Amino acid sequence: MAFRFLKVFLVVIINFNLSTISHSKDAPASFADLAEKLMPSVVNISTSQTVVTKSNPFPGFEFPPGSPFEDMFKDFGTPQKRKAYALGSGFIIDEKGIVITNNHVIKDADDILVRVNGDKEYEATIIGTDPLSDIAVLQIKSKDQFIPVKFGNSDKSRIGDWVIAIGNPFGLGGTVTAGIISARNRNIGMTRYEDFIQTDASINQGNSGGPLFNMNGDVVGINTAILGQSGSIGIGFSIPSNNAKIVIDQLIKYGETKRGWLGVRIQYVTKEISDAEKLDKPRGALVVSVADNSPSSKGGILSGDIILEFDGKPINEMKELPLIVAQTEVGKTVEVKVWRNKREVVKKITLGRLETSEDFNIKKAEGPKITIIEGLKITVRTLTKQDIEARNLPKDTSGAVIVKIENDSPINYLNVNNIIIEAQKKKIKTVGDLKNIVNSAIRSTDKTIMIAIYNNQGQKRYIGVKLD
Repeated sequence: MAFRFLKVFLVVIINFNLSTISHSKDAPASFADLAEKLMPSVVNISTSQTVVTKSNPFPGFEFPPGSPFEDMFKDFGTPQKRKAYALGSGFIIDEKGIVITNNHVIKDADDILVRVNGDKEYEATIIGTDPLSDIAVLQIKSKDQFIPVKFGNSDKSRIGDWVIAIGNPFGLGGTVTAGIISARNRNIGMTRYEDFIQTDASINQGNSGGPLFNMNGDVVGINTAILGQSGSIGIGFSIPSNNAKIVIDQLIKYGETKRGWLGVRIQYVTKEISDAEKLDKPRGALVVSVADNSPSSKGGILSGDIILEFDGKPINEMKELPLIVAQTEVGKTVEVKVWRNKREVVKKITLGRLETSEDFNIKKAEGPKITIIEGLKITVRTLTKQDIEARNLPKDTSGAVIVKIENDSPINYLNVNNIIIEAQKKKIKTVGDLKNIVNSAIRSTDKTIMIAIYNNQGQKRYIGVKLD
């Protein structure tokens, strides 16, 4: 009897193992057939723009670097025009030549050229752009028929799935790299609406705007950012296709975006707040304030409410709410579940449009959002044109303004309003640049970084920093 039971048990185990093996997917023997099929739909994008600079009014004489006279006399030079060029990638989604890329690839461009299948070049015009999600839609100026690709369902993409990226890294064109989806729902402080797919498929400068394909040949992401400034280190970020398609459809239809608007300012729900409010765990988005005459104000949302669910979708973290609201149709009436006075309350809200709201215009006037650079234990925001004018800085200055310094920060001897303009000898154009460089330094063996700042007197200094 015992022997028979053991025999049956072994058969069950073997069948279970065989079943498990049969449902797993082996690594592809080759990506060649898939790449050959997709290459004609991926394009290389080159842009040019006119940049005005001023020549040295004293030819043959150079002021020492950092000298206040260097900037003082720069304004007296003769204006000189020159062409600046940039490279990127994109992909065709329509036979008539509609191309998708990143907004930062074509931003401020005078001319846009699209090279298809590595051999034929066309001019392109802009149908619409969205800086908030970093997406742009172009139209190739030609009567030719093109080979499009289609979007896949990025929500079905899983961590560990095989993907391939095709693009124009370093201007080389037609480059295929392969890897897996390494993580989902990444937020790196680059744009307002972030929900990146992370991949270890090699992505470099010039891949921006190119497609991330699944093994069915469907686009599941738009390659947008890399971690580290010197090239691929196995961490790249792509806008999920489901998020991108909502924006793309609006840009094609209207030439602009139409995002849902709730009209609240929110913050994270900490453990202390959830305990005080007798909420089962930290979740949702705490309403800090409600805009006057906003959809939330009219629908009965109050300051102090914790939004737990929006239109049937649970809000696990605060950062999820803005993206979900933005993707909801303007004018739609939705149910919003809030936690108020230690119990759930349901309110019905008719959404407005973000782009036409007073709240949106105020946010634009306020400038960029603040970002925490954890490695340096500081909070920063992007340098604005108003900062440059107010502080008499060189007009081409870019960087991150320090707005808060923690006591245990490795640069706690600096001051609020100091501007970080370089890190590791690389110019800081966005707070995302600084965050990426610091994160890369933390992973290095010596964990050191050199930064350049403008202090509050407008003097430039270099500082060596040892990171924890």
